[in-house]
Amino acid sequence: MFVIGCHPSGTALLYDSLLSAGGFPPYHQAPYVHTTLLRMCGSPSVRRNREKLMQLWLRSKPFRRTGLGAEDLRSKIMEECQSGGDFLRITMGELARRAGVQRWAVHDCDNIMHMATIKQEIPDALFVHVVRDGRDTALSMKKQHNVPPRLWARKRALFAWALLWQWTVRQGRRHGQEFSADYIEVRYEDLVSQPEKTLSALGEFLDHDLDYGRIQKAAIGRVAAPNTVWKEELSAETFSPVNRWKTKLSQPEIAALEALIGDCLEEFSYPLTTERRGFARLDPALSLMRIFYSRYFEAKLFLQSRTVMGRLAKGKRLELTNPVEP
Repeated sequence: MFVIGCHPSGTALLYDSLLSAGGFPPYHQAPYVHTTLLRMCGSPSVRRNREKLMQLWLRSKPFRRTGLGAEDLRSKIMEECQSGGDFLRITMGELARRAGVQRWAVHDCDNIMHMATIKQEIPDALFVHVVRDGRDTALSMKKQHNVPPRLWARKRALFAWALLWQWTVRQGRRHGQEFSADYIEVRYEDLVSQPEKTLSALGEFLDHDLDYGRIQKAAIGRVAAPNTVWKEELSAETFSPVNRWKTKLSQPEIAALEALIGDCLEEFSYPLTTERRGFARLDPALSLMRIFYSRYFEAKLFLQSRTVMGRLAKGKRLELTNPVEP
């Protein structure tokens, strides 16, 4: 089972809710297989790529979080692993076996870009797409990173992040429609405001008991304490991560955002607060951004996943240690 979504949309909260429910191995880490390891190593179907994959894996934080030893899976991966899906089945399957459970779940937001590949490699994969209001997502991304995803002035970072949200959630829905019986969308706002009802519906889709009382009692990770860039809000008596945009954005910013991504907000059932007139309400710079950024994101994904440029990735998110002894 794969939890996917745009950063930051509550995917970690949902994943920790699953772990709190029980029935999944308690793996508190994203493995970054399709999103980083394969980019750096190439297809595991080639033996030298498998060797490089193992070398990086054994140096990575995702491996350290498994609690496994260096030799626990080496021979099986070297002999049987032909794809990223095989790697996940071998690794996560071993974690499930040791935990005495039958299923495993993976949390990596960026797997949303690799759904078709994952589904081909793991035919029984299920995808849970956590969707959050793009206005709140863009606001949090701007707060967290301050600078836009390349190529535009810092003062327009809010709008660049909003366009990334739009491109990402549409990618998820488009791929999900290709195998609709194994794909579900969960609104972050519903998970926060109606957790019992939302988890019950998700449990039916997963055929897994997501008892809210048990989840609250176990309270793993984000279920127990929110992880937010808005640290100043944690001391408030009523912490609420929903609809921040209504108070933290100016009316002109809201109007511009809704003109920019309003059709996508409505597509995902988020009502608008301003009357929209399409491109006519956008200034020339935002109109250009809307045309350009989708092409930029597509080109970047292609270069990273389909060309040798992916091999140039530094793997920062893997938090690599020094090379291990052979």
